[in-house]
Amino acid sequence: MIRITLPDGSIKEFPAPVTVREVAESLGPGLAKAALAGKVDGRLVDLSHRIEHDARVEIVTDRSPEGLEILRHSTAHLLAHAVKELFPEAQVTIGPVIENGFYYDFAYDRPFTPEDLEKIEARMRELASQAIPVVREEWPRDQAIEFFKSLGEHYKAEIIASIPEGETISLYRQGGFIDLCRGPHVPSTDKLKAFKLTKVAGAYWRGDARNEQLQRIYGTAWPDEKSLKAYLTLLEEAEKRDHRRLGQQLDLFHFEDCAPGAVFWHPKGWRIFQALIQYMRARQEAAGYVEVNTPDVMDRSLWELSGHWQNYRDHMFTTQTEDGRVFALKPMNCPGAVTMFKHGLHSYRDLPLRMAEFGKVHRYEPSGALHGLLRVRHFTQDDAHIFCTPEQMEEECRTVVRLIMDIYKDFGFEQVRVKLSTRPEHRIGSDEIWDRLEGALARALESMGMSYELFPGEGAFYGPKLEFVLRDAIGRDWQCGTLQVDMNLPERFDLEYVAEDNTRQRPVMLHRALFGSLERFTGILIEHYAGALPAWLAPVQAVVLSIAERHAEYAQQVADALRRQGFRVETDLRNEKINYKIREHSVHKIPYLLVVGDQERESGGVAVRARGNLNLGSMPLDGFIARLREEIERKSPAPASSQT
Repeated sequence: MIRITLPDGSIKEFPAPVTVREVAESLGPGLAKAALAGKVDGRLVDLSHRIEHDARVEIVTDRSPEGLEILRHSTAHLLAHAVKELFPEAQVTIGPVIENGFYYDFAYDRPFTPEDLEKIEARMRELASQAIPVVREEWPRDQAIEFFKSLGEHYKAEIIASIPEGETISLYRQGGFIDLCRGPHVPSTDKLKAFKLTKVAGAYWRGDARNEQLQRIYGTAWPDEKSLKAYLTLLEEAEKRDHRRLGQQLDLFHFEDCAPGAVFWHPKGWRIFQALIQYMRARQEAAGYVEVNTPDVMDRSLWELSGHWQNYRDHMFTTQTEDGRVFALKPMNCPGAVTMFKHGLHSYRDLPLRMAEFGKVHRYEPSGALHGLLRVRHFTQDDAHIFCTPEQMEEECRTVVRLIMDIYKDFGFEQVRVKLSTRPEHRIGSDEIWDRLEGALARALESMGMSYELFPGEGAFYGPKLEFVLRDAIGRDWQCGTLQVDMNLPERFDLEYVAEDNTRQRPVMLHRALFGSLERFTGILIEHYAGALPAWLAPVQAVVLSIAERHAEYAQQVADALRRQGFRVETDLRNEKINYKIREHSVHKIPYLLVVGDQERESGGVAVRARGNLNLGSMPLDGFIARLREEIERKSPAPASSQT
């Protein structure tokens, strides 16, 4: 007798071994039809999996995250199947699931074209409609290697050869196509109903730029057409908001091959960047931080002591001087802050010491991973390092969390998720210390009534961390701020303070970033607001437009008066029609256009047009100044989804 325990705790008995599919059928025809796979004692398996002992069983449908992932993985295999039928000489490599979809890498002697993608997708739909069974097979390792070699699939043979001895080699067959995969997969191709190929990009075999270049076909898959359509609409909106396109349109920044992953800021973009720094500087000063600055280049010995050389070396830029010393461009600000603390002796009365830095850091990212402002090699971190006593640690964590959440509201981010990432496999410090630090972060959140998601193994090598994930105007999530607690670096650097009883004690070190990378946060803001930044952040807050040449002098006087008030203002005194000027500046998403003609000159006022083609009519200049100042002080963002 086989006893199957279901998720609701009920038990079904079977007289003999039973498949997951048969369990689903016993529970009802609706569930059997919707079933994609199963969970047996917590392990995902195919519907064909045979259960030969008592077990806990859950039927997986497309309503669960696991079911959606199986749909996407199976669609990646469907893509490879279609490519092999249409382009037999193409070699298949890997096809994993990614956020919102999947990709598959191919080796082929020419680039895939948009027309190729249309043919491939059409063939995928034909194969899906045929309801081809998807069957798992287990093969001897050597036989599997020789099989793929005989097909000319040398990449696949290499993958199998790299699998450790003793692991099961599982292949999945659908019709005339067979592929290496751990599984599970949908039982037949007709389960794949809502998918779309989205783009082709370059990739390197095993992600190494020294290896052969491949072609990566991206796609998305969903349980139904409605969900697919909603996602494609989101992609269209995201394309409109792409910060790289808007950066060019609004004349904010650009990139050059001579400095890959580093930003060339144009005047308007630099104003945004500086506005963020000024904002953060004011918030930090009000919260009791002191600002410091540490060197960009420091000796290898410092990075060895911090553990970065052993744990982060592949991401560091290094150089060697004529006297044989090895230096590294700093990938993080932490060792500099530690060195700053160590200079001089601190008392318990000095703690907590909140030390902030807008530090330039450099990290090597593969060329293929670079993505505008969102993934760069050279960026500015709004770091702070807080040195406190163990007794102060939890309250300092709460204080940082409150500050982070309050700051995000000023930028129009109301939905913020918190992730707690715990000890990774490769780390420094004892388990006792890690227990203490992870507990401190969890207790701080719980005492504030804040929920969080747990991510085991995702912490930094020196300490656990909180990550703050922002949801933007169109529903995308962005990981930005972080808070990390660390007793390892103080130990490695022998940091001390004089306690109240005159003994020497170790401080706790908190690593805190609010924006994270200022470059990345700028890119996020551009996309969140679709380029229409709120007035307090906009690089140009108002443009004064003269109707005719005779109004140019007054227009200049208006602009000068606004500048004296601290506003970022430009003029357009060209002898062009006023409607032409308005259209041109509207494209640049300026918060306010101030039109001046005979009436405005005589009255000492301005005719105000707000962004979005909103005509506010004429008002005294002092009235507009008061309106703009109040808007800036309030930091009120207009609804980002409606910005034009």
